[in-house]
Amino acid sequence: MDTPKTTRKLRSTEWFGRQDKDGFAYRSWMKNQGLPHHVFDGRPVIGICNTWSELTPCNAHLREIAERVKRGVYEMGGFPVEFPVMSLGETLLRPTAMLFRNLASMDVEESIRGNPLDAVVLLVGCDKTTPSLMMGAASCDLPTLVVSGGPMLNGRFRNERIGSGTHVWKFDAMVKTGEMTTEEFMETEACMSRSVGHCMTMGTASTMACMVEALGMGLPGNAAIPAADSRRKALAHMAGRRIVEMVEEDLVPSKVLTREAFENAIRTNGAIGGSTNAVIHLLALAGRLGVEHSLDDWDQIGRDVPCLVNLMPSGDYLMEDFYYAGGLPAVLRKLGEAGLLHKEVLTVNGKTQWDNVQSAEVYDENVIFPTEKPFKEAGGIVVLRGNLAPDGAVLKPSAASPELMQHTGRAVVFEDIDDYKARVDSEELDVDASCVLVLKNCGPRGYPGMAEVGNMALPAKILKTGVTDMVRVSDARMSGTAYGTVVLHACPEAAVGGPLALVQNGDMITLDVAGRGLSVDIDEKTMEARRQAWKPIHPQATRGYVKMYQETVMQANEGADLDFLRGGSGADVPRDSH
Repeated sequence: MDTPKTTRKLRSTEWFGRQDKDGFAYRSWMKNQGLPHHVFDGRPVIGICNTWSELTPCNAHLREIAERVKRGVYEMGGFPVEFPVMSLGETLLRPTAMLFRNLASMDVEESIRGNPLDAVVLLVGCDKTTPSLMMGAASCDLPTLVVSGGPMLNGRFRNERIGSGTHVWKFDAMVKTGEMTTEEFMETEACMSRSVGHCMTMGTASTMACMVEALGMGLPGNAAIPAADSRRKALAHMAGRRIVEMVEEDLVPSKVLTREAFENAIRTNGAIGGSTNAVIHLLALAGRLGVEHSLDDWDQIGRDVPCLVNLMPSGDYLMEDFYYAGGLPAVLRKLGEAGLLHKEVLTVNGKTQWDNVQSAEVYDENVIFPTEKPFKEAGGIVVLRGNLAPDGAVLKPSAASPELMQHTGRAVVFEDIDDYKARVDSEELDVDASCVLVLKNCGPRGYPGMAEVGNMALPAKILKTGVTDMVRVSDARMSGTAYGTVVLHACPEAAVGGPLALVQNGDMITLDVAGRGLSVDIDEKTMEARRQAWKPIHPQATRGYVKMYQETVMQANEGADLDFLRGGSGADVPRDSH
């Protein structure tokens, strides 16, 4: 193929276009991979940022996806170069992948800025890899396109759909109550994870894949094509073709990730019954770009959005079914028809969001419901405030029990996750079904990393009575695959002396979802006395990234990013070292 015509000055020319000893060095060492000289002739260099890792099983197929992207890049006359960045697998990584989201974003940002790249394709899958790569790339603002790895095929156990994550909590409870044997529990492991790909429930991974598409950062159809489906490979191929065109158009994230795009994403999250984790990730992403976006937007913009998608954990179906039913384009079209979509926002394929979805169809209304008769009336994220969370907390109504949305109960307090694990199943625990379980010190600084422990399993003695849900309050996060009446992200967190730190056993806590309230019945004099007596229970880290993280991490209502990463730094070519 002839060298592609471009009118733009390419970043990569600063490396490969030089006819001196430095240019010699840059080209020569690259040629040890068998690259011919003509690939350095001024064609766009496309970085393929890959989170492949065998320790991140959701992303373990991304090497093959990368090869498909390369085909598309080569077809359009580009020069693809694949590079690895830190991979974050929530399934194995301790203490939590969220602790390292910001570190991975720094890896991505510096890898892009320091190398001869004109554009990047981000290969993502497991839930934290999506926001971390988008955050890092947005900070550089080079042409960027996201390709998700796709969800696993439906889980099946004895002719029943089983969802990754969701059924882990369900089956664990069934073992505790004697409804399932340990042998049956073990049998379901392979039945749940039947193919390559990330969780096939509407957990955080699927939610973030939907956010990519709703924000306009991925090609239409990106969110739901199963990882094992050949059409996922075709989409990757087309992404490779498209990214070369984006270089000529100078179509960078800041032109796509506008205020209106974030509003589209908020409403989309409500329509799909998406994860509460989308809140914290989109707040962080907007912060990298300087886009006006706050926690209150989630309530004000998404409050009245009906939940249209009947997927676990809120419903009955899984991502494979969602794709066959029409996928996210069908949902976006319904939002557009209902006046809930900014139709003219630009997307990475160069078309508007409405251009992309106006001909989409729904093929199964058992999975994607009509807007006039939705699956659930309220799918958006509720933002709660009160003296227990003055800077906000969140709740996902579509996963909660209606009868608990207005509730007052006695607090049963766990000081941290170790305290919870040690006492929750004890017969001596003073708890009944009307109580409110409170978990402290699991926020950004407290855990550290804000682990997905907010969906506390109910005490065994409560489960044995047949009760399956209780109000739970914490400064932690919850897995997007989980369910229940769970209040999360309470700000400020307990570890920095927020009101949650002052709650004691027996205090009365009121959850008022309709009134957007979360309060504890403690008078200010008592609250102040407790505040004066409070001391942190966990020491700060003394070295490494975790020390830097604890010293600079912001609270959940600001996205839990590191304070010095707010705002983009651009992609200026670094100083030459030769």
